[in-house]
Amino acid sequence: MTPHQLDLLASISLVTCWGAFGLAWLAGAIFYDSRAPATRARSRFGSTVLIGVVIVTALSIALPRADWRSLAVHTTWARVTGLVLLLAATVLTVWARVALGTMWSAAPTVKQEHQLRTTGPYAITRHPIYTGMLGMLLGSLLLSGGRWVIAFPVYLVLLELKIRVEEKLMLAEFPDAYPRYRQQLPQLIPGLRVIRNRLASG
Repeated sequence: MTPHQLDLLASISLVTCWGAFGLAWLAGAIFYDSRAPATRARSRFGSTVLIGVVIVTALSIALPRADWRSLAVHTTWARVTGLVLLLAATVLTVWARVALGTMWSAAPTVKQEHQLRTTGPYAITRHPIYTGMLGMLLGSLLLSGGRWVIAFPVYLVLLELKIRVEEKLMLAEFPDAYPRYRQQLPQLIPGLRVIRNRLASG
């Protein structure tokens, strides 16, 4: 595959995958909004996505376009790896959003008769939406470079902060079930607990 073909494939993949992400969230908001249970408790920690967009946009404007071009990825194996990761992470993210259904919210929230999801994508990691989003960001970084060099670490920090708030709410809401769930599954990286257990036993 020529560099030009890779550039074209990268552009199409980025638009398609992030477009699918946006459509899934828009459709979810339209379909589930009227069906969602009432909110019983909400954290003051707002939407990290909006905060991340503001930060990345500000940095994108501050840095000249020529500097972004110098951060482009040219290695074929890295770009192909990024493409595979982007596609797989997009599937995981959309799957997890659909599986969460009416329990989803932009800010960490506990709803009336809140249900703890532990099956489907939630049997892979405790936070498969965030796993998928970070996978999409990392895939985009490997595939294209540029502004994704800043987007990935910014969202990594913000999502980790949001996860800490969410887990406190879940521990308070499910004091028996959630600690067991935490012991069984990794926070973000699939298979990480299995690797750690094997290293510890070896």
